[in-house]
Amino acid sequence: MQEQFDIPLAPLTTMHVGGPARRLVVAETIDEIVDAVRETDDAGEPLLVLSGGSNLLIADEGFPGTVVNIANQGLEIEHDSDCGGVTVRVGAGVVWDDFVREACERDWSGIEALSGIPGLVGATPVQNVGAYGQEVAQTISSVRTYDRVTQQIKTFANADCEFTYRHSIFKSTPYRDGDKSGRYVVLDVSFQLRKADRSQPIAYADLAAGLGVEQGERVPLADARAGVLAQRAKRGMVLEAGDHDTWSCGSFFTNPIVTREQMDSIVARAEERLGADGPVPPQFPAGAAHPDMLKTSAAWLIDKGGFGKGYNMPGPAALSTKHTLALTNRGTATAADVAALARVVVDGVEEAFGVRLVPEPVWVGLTL
Repeated sequence: MQEQFDIPLAPLTTMHVGGPARRLVVAETIDEIVDAVRETDDAGEPLLVLSGGSNLLIADEGFPGTVVNIANQGLEIEHDSDCGGVTVRVGAGVVWDDFVREACERDWSGIEALSGIPGLVGATPVQNVGAYGQEVAQTISSVRTYDRVTQQIKTFANADCEFTYRHSIFKSTPYRDGDKSGRYVVLDVSFQLRKADRSQPIAYADLAAGLGVEQGERVPLADARAGVLAQRAKRGMVLEAGDHDTWSCGSFFTNPIVTREQMDSIVARAEERLGADGPVPPQFPAGAAHPDMLKTSAAWLIDKGGFGKGYNMPGPAALSTKHTLALTNRGTATAADVAALARVVVDGVEEAFGVRLVPEPVWVGLTL
C-alpha cells in the first residue's frame, strides 16, 4: 500500500482542479482498500474514495483527510455458457473503457454503448452510469462492497442496488448523519453479458443515424463501439490531454425529472421565451421508477436559457465549445471558477424555465 502526504489532487481528476490531499493512499488489493478505509474511519478522519476522478469537483483548499485511490485490478469469468451468457467479476480499480473494449473484443454484448466513459469500474454502479440508451443497471448482477458501519464485506444483488436514473443505494446511503461520504465502498462488480458478436438494439437516434441504421437495429460490436466513440468525440466527451473541451466531468448536470404539470410550465415558458413556433423542450418517459413523471433535456434548457456552446470563453472556466452540458477548465481554472460558472448556469436556467438543475459530479468542500 503506497502512502503519500500533501499530494495535489488536480492531476488525479479529469477536471484538473483541486487542492492537495493531507494523505493519499493507493490501494491495489481488496485487503488494502479495506485496511485503508477501516484505519481512516477508526481514527475519525475524513475519507474520500477516489475512483478515476472523472466525477469529482474538489475544492482548491484540498481535502483535510485521507484519500483512498482505488487501484485493484482483475477480471474473472464466474460463469460462461451458451444459454446464460457470461458473468465476469471486475476489480473496482479497472479502467472502465478498458473493460468495455475487452468485452467487445470477446463478443460480450451489453455495455458497448458505454464506450469512452472515463473513470473506473467501481464508480459505475454508484452513479448507475449510462449513455446512448444503456445503463450499467441493465447488466450488473452483483456489487461487492465494504460496509463502513458494520466493517464487513457486503454483496448486493442487482435488485438490492436501488438503481434509478443516475442513482443507487451506494450514492444515497451516507456513512453517518452529517457525513456526505458513502457508507459502502465498492470493491468489485459482476456483470452478466450476452455472448453475441452484435450489439444490443441501438436505442439512441443520433447513434443510429451515425451508424446508418434504424433505431432498434443491431450492428457488429466493433461498429457500435466505434460509433459511440465518434459521437462522444464530437461532443468533447473522449479524454484528450491537449483538448480543453475534455477537461471536464463530462455531463455536469443530470436531465431533470419533472411532473407533467411542471413540464407544461416548461413548455409555456419556452413558448414565451422562444415564440409559439420556436423549438419545443424535449420530453421523454422518466422510466419505471417514475411512471407518472417525465424527463427533459438539461442540455436543451441550458442552451435555450442563454448559455450556448463556449459560453464564458475564454474562461478560465467555460461551457465546452462542443456540448453545452459540459463545464470545462480551459487550462488555468480553479475549482472556485468552475463552481461559480455552475451557479450562473443553474440560476439562469431556473429563471428561464423554473427548473433547478442538479449537478452530477460530487462536490468536495464546495456548495452550489
